[in-house]
Amino acid sequence: MIRLQKATLDDITAMREMVVDEINDGVILNRTSDEVATNIRSYILAKDDKSGKIVGYGALHIHSVRLAEIRSLIVSSEYRGCGVGRDIVANLLKEAKELRVGEDVLVLTYLPEFFKRLGFVEIAKENIPEHKIWADCIKCIHFPICNEVALVYKV
Repeated sequence: MIRLQKATLDDITAMREMVVDEINDGVILNRTSDEVATNIRSYILAKDDKSGKIVGYGALHIHSVRLAEIRSLIVSSEYRGCGVGRDIVANLLKEAKELRVGEDVLVLTYLPEFFKRLGFVEIAKENIPEHKIWADCIKCIHFPICNEVALVYKV
C-alpha cells in the first residue's frame, strides 16, 4: 500500500538521491539540501508501507495569495502508471484549496498530458509571473530555451 505523508528533514537525503538522473537530464531543477530543508513543509511524500521506501513526492510552493505552483513532482519508475503521481497532485491541489489560494495552481512540465488528464489547462509561458522566471527558471540548464509546457489549475 502507498501512503501519502508530509516530508521531514530526515527524508531529504533519500529525496535528493531519487532525482539525480532527472536533475542530470534537466527535467527537474537541482535543489540543495538547504533549499529542500527551508521548504520541507511544502513536500508531500508517497511511501510504500511494506518497504518504507519513498516512491514519489511533490511540493506545493506558494508564490502569492493568488498563485501556487506544483513543483519537483517525481515518481519512481517502477511505480509509474499506478496512480502515485495522480494521488500526490490531488493531495497538493487539496492543500491549495485549504490554504485558500485565490486563483491558480501552476505547473511547468515536460508531461503536459498527465496534468491535462487531472484538469490542468495549458497557458502561454508569457503569462507566468515574472518572479517565477527569475527565481527558478534561470537556474535551469535549458534556460532561456525551454521546452516545458505551462499549465494551470483553477482552484
